[in-house]
Amino acid sequence: MIKRTVLDATRELLRELGLTTVFGNPGTTEVPFLTDWPDDFDYVLGLQESAVVAMADAYSQATRQAVLVNLHSAGGVGHGLGSLVTAYRNRTPLIVVAGQQNRALLPHDPFLGAIDAAEFPKPYVKWAIEPASAEDVPAALARAYHVATQAPSGPVFVSVPADDWTATTERPIVSRPRIRGYAPDPEAVTELAAALEAAERPAIVVGSAVDQDGAVAETVALAERIQAGVLVAPMSSRCSFPEDHRLFQGFLEPERGAISDKLAAYDLVVVLGAPAFTYHVDRGRGEAPLPPLFVVSDDEQILARAFEGTGIRATPKLGIRAITDAVGETSRPGPAPLERPAKPSGAALTGDFVYSTLADLLPDNAIVVEEAPSHRGVLHDHLPITSTDTGFLTVASGTLGYGVPGAVGSALARPDRKVVGVIGDGSSMYGIQALWTAARQELPVTILILDNTEYAAVRIFGESIDGGKLPGTALGGINFAALASSMGCQGVTITEPAGLVPGLTAALADPRPTLVHIRVTSAEKSLY
Repeated sequence: MIKRTVLDATRELLRELGLTTVFGNPGTTEVPFLTDWPDDFDYVLGLQESAVVAMADAYSQATRQAVLVNLHSAGGVGHGLGSLVTAYRNRTPLIVVAGQQNRALLPHDPFLGAIDAAEFPKPYVKWAIEPASAEDVPAALARAYHVATQAPSGPVFVSVPADDWTATTERPIVSRPRIRGYAPDPEAVTELAAALEAAERPAIVVGSAVDQDGAVAETVALAERIQAGVLVAPMSSRCSFPEDHRLFQGFLEPERGAISDKLAAYDLVVVLGAPAFTYHVDRGRGEAPLPPLFVVSDDEQILARAFEGTGIRATPKLGIRAITDAVGETSRPGPAPLERPAKPSGAALTGDFVYSTLADLLPDNAIVVEEAPSHRGVLHDHLPITSTDTGFLTVASGTLGYGVPGAVGSALARPDRKVVGVIGDGSSMYGIQALWTAARQELPVTILILDNTEYAAVRIFGESIDGGKLPGTALGGINFAALASSMGCQGVTITEPAGLVPGLTAALADPRPTLVHIRVTSAEKSLY
């Protein structure tokens, strides 16, 4: 048996699993892992761990592949935890490998030692381990890969003492294929098919897991077969149905009463790849009635916690295919097409004017990465996402800091497509360091900063519950164009409506990473 180091064995395994792009920010505990870096591996450097994790998150979402993230002991993991929360809610298969101090030093509570390292990121990882011995490291990473990628996917964590990498091992490397999805129980599908045949006004509610599983085309086929209106689940982080389709019926808001009102027009609702439902606000209508529900999900927790309905466990693509095969084509008419608001006049530089203008200028296959919470409603109204493959990415967690790194990670993942980030001024500052990575990687990414000089979502929510004199919501005074320039990106500022079309047209055509600072008027509408 050939002796080799644990590092050699691990790199062989990573090659076989396709994990040769590594996002990281190094420290001394990572030096043994990074030394003699292979020519066939890519290391994507970020300047702060939260941005590193968010870039990797979007890269994974845009490629539908697992990604390895290398963080620095407890401090680096701590910096990255906010973005790890988002990765967990986004169901992103990240394999986080964190450095740990040498095993010989751990009994002495050493400098840079991580106390209870495997416990630190819980509960926002599916699985975590610090292997018992150096020779266990490759096997732990192989298991981590299969846990992360197995539905429902999500991040995992492996803590590796620095001296483990130079230890020798004779154990064979076992690499197995990624575990595939699974179909629903045939009797459950028959029950759902019978309910759909009897329904007169069925609806489908789609969540982010549909697009994550590459099942948008299957969802369109099912909706057309049964002539169902299609709505988007509350707080969905991906676009799972083309929003210019005649059966598209808009978005559900994260409040029980509003969902009840919206679904009252239907006599059966099938939820695909989403919880039933995600709520953000409570307006005292917790018992508002819902139509009969079927919930199709690969997540046992979503199925278990649903208050109503019949649960069917399956991964989205196989579940939707099984349902489509089980139902006949209907002759009933579908719902009337959704009426959209009129285009804004452009008299003021408002969020809806920005989105309406962007809709006219974006290429058809663009990826939009969004993190502008107070403008989410006008995005829905004026920028329909029509791509059937990863057309839209945002956060499922509500944790800020994804937008700028997410745009950078998406652009790295999909050089064949234009990537545009639309980020609020407040949100942007949680991950602004990613601009440096965009410049270093020479990415043709365009990032729009919608600057309303405040944490508008916080102010608007506070006003909606009669909160007064809220501190900490006023911002302003940030020169985003100069900030972008300082990190090596192009910076443009737009302050008047007349400058929007020429400014965006030039920025979208620029092959260099470009930030467009747009000083929009303050948002006055409610969040929901």
